[in-house]
Amino acid sequence: MSGLLALLDDVAAIAKVAAASVDDIAAAAAKAGAKAAGVVIDDAAVTPKYVHGFEADRELPIIGRIALGSIKNKLVILLPALLTLNYLLPAAITPLLMIGGAYLCFEGAEKVFHVLFPHGDHEVEEDFDTKDPAHLEEEKVAGAIKTDFILSAEIMTIALATVESPTLWMQAITLAVVGVLITVAVYGAVALIVKMDDIGLHMAANRKTSAGRALGRGLVAGMPKLMAFLSTVGTAAMLWVGGSIVLHGLEVTHLWPWPYQAIHHIAETAAHALPQAAGFVAWAVQAGLDGVLGLGLGLLLIPLATRIIGPLWTALSGKKAPGH
Repeated sequence: MSGLLALLDDVAAIAKVAAASVDDIAAAAAKAGAKAAGVVIDDAAVTPKYVHGFEADRELPIIGRIALGSIKNKLVILLPALLTLNYLLPAAITPLLMIGGAYLCFEGAEKVFHVLFPHGDHEVEEDFDTKDPAHLEEEKVAGAIKTDFILSAEIMTIALATVESPTLWMQAITLAVVGVLITVAVYGAVALIVKMDDIGLHMAANRKTSAGRALGRGLVAGMPKLMAFLSTVGTAAMLWVGGSIVLHGLEVTHLWPWPYQAIHHIAETAAHALPQAAGFVAWAVQAGLDGVLGLGLGLLLIPLATRIIGPLWTALSGKKAPGH
């Protein structure tokens, strides 16, 4: 009997430890998610453009495919890779993130360049020929998952840096929780955004009150403007996040700390000038300057990527470079 009681005491102690671990994981996941909130917003802003122009019945399946790709990015590729790098070669994480940030700058700058200097591109038009919806969908999904990979890498890296526990399994579980919850939140919001016009049509046709029908018509009329706004926000987010990653990496690695420090000083000066909104002003100034420098870097990378890296990649792999 005493042996059974001792066993029950041991089980109870193990259960308490397990419960404490679950609480620790939940707290760490919440903290990591809060730290990564800026990149999460960028992810949500970038994604809706990938379903623009498709039939309504293909929108949710496409979002589902992108979400599944995002889960694979986070859990199958990034989680083990980041934990391994963090254990074996932690100094390699920052340079890899800088490469990802530079790619975001290139993507954002390329979109700005096409808006400022619109021109036809035979290869791009051929790739995105709407006469072949299946091919177009594959290209869009692949592009979305590729962009998601970079944003997911930022999210997971920020989360890893936030997790304070030295225990590898707790770091892994926390990263997995953060990855799944953020993916559900982002792509759930994206699904709601892209289906809002269908919700509006249903309301306009079926609501019994005139106010309800008017709200439905307003949703339908406003969705194209919202999608255009989100596309603009997504491009700006690419430049802001990409520029921030590169500048912070230059500061951390001591390769060229001056731009990051100068922007931080300017943001602090602006915040002191408006103490009533110091936090917002500091963020806005720093994000804006990061985005401007990100745009400059991206514009410099366009000829490098399109005339050197792209043709070299095609020659070596037989496939077009990512993004082209």
